[in-house]
Amino acid sequence: MDTAERLALPFVDAHTTEVAADAGTVWHTLGAALDRSFSGGRSTAVARLLGCADAAPAGPRPLVRGATLGGFRVTAADPGRELALLGRHRFSTYALVFHLTATPSGGTRVRAETWARFPGPAGALYRALVIGTGGHRVAVRRLLTSLRRNAA
Repeated sequence: MDTAERLALPFVDAHTTEVAADAGTVWHTLGAALDRSFSGGRSTAVARLLGCADAAPAGPRPLVRGATLGGFRVTAADPGRELALLGRHRFSTYALVFHLTATPSGGTRVRAETWARFPGPAGALYRALVIGTGGHRVAVRRLLTSLRRNAA
């Protein structure tokens, strides 16, 4: 995701984990985890219901710029370093950005940042349902836990 796109959205939160694997392994495991989370029938159905600009998975795997997942388009894919996903639907415009950095122990630190705008009264209600209830936090932490377990 380029800097201009990221700065256009307000910061929501960030979650970090350390994975006992090199960045290349983490990169491939992250792509597979995102495919499992956002390319299935349920995720695609929710993306269509919300009116997502990119509701269905498409494009090459491993993920490259322009590929899509249910609800997201890949806007940056720098293998082993950064993966940025941007999405839009009738209640929100949002980004999920993963930064991968090497740790001194030979592992990889993964930081998942969320950026989003929730315009209007419907957007405010959607934010309350997704962010305010803690559901988003639980989902991101679950994804990072899965990544840590499956990449190691």
